[in-house]
Amino acid sequence: MKKTEPGTQPDEGAASAQSASSLIDAKIASLHDWRGKTLAAVRALIRQADPEVVEEVKWRGVPVWSHAGMICTGETYKLAVKLTFAKGAALPDPAGLFNASLDGSTRRAIDLHEGEHLDTEAFKALIRAAVALNTAPKPKRTSV
Repeated sequence: MKKTEPGTQPDEGAASAQSASSLIDAKIASLHDWRGKTLAAVRALIRQADPEVVEEVKWRGVPVWSHAGMICTGETYKLAVKLTFAKGAALPDPAGLFNASLDGSTRRAIDLHEGEHLDTEAFKALIRAAVALNTAPKPKRTSV
């Protein structure tokens, strides 16, 4: 069954009996070009970096990877596969993988275009950093 966050509704039109992983499999299979291969490769890297990652599908078919909160999404466009990190602005990126959505105060993205290669070790480090940020103890609020 498709996983949804508490208080949200499953995507409209999606067969609720299908698992998110099978929906992502179908999305990858439906992309008969470099985008499907790229999305599949990125998905494998995410799973290698975080074996406990939870796969979800939101917003009418967008793959989402979470661990104690959203890590990133995998959107596919005609000219790019966009990996948007929900808290990317707070993540270290020494390899300079983030190349899109750089103006915002929260999100950051990696746009991959046909023929481009992703630094796999730097990407896995970014995934692990996102998980560490999501699982870090939250500071206690103090009253004044």
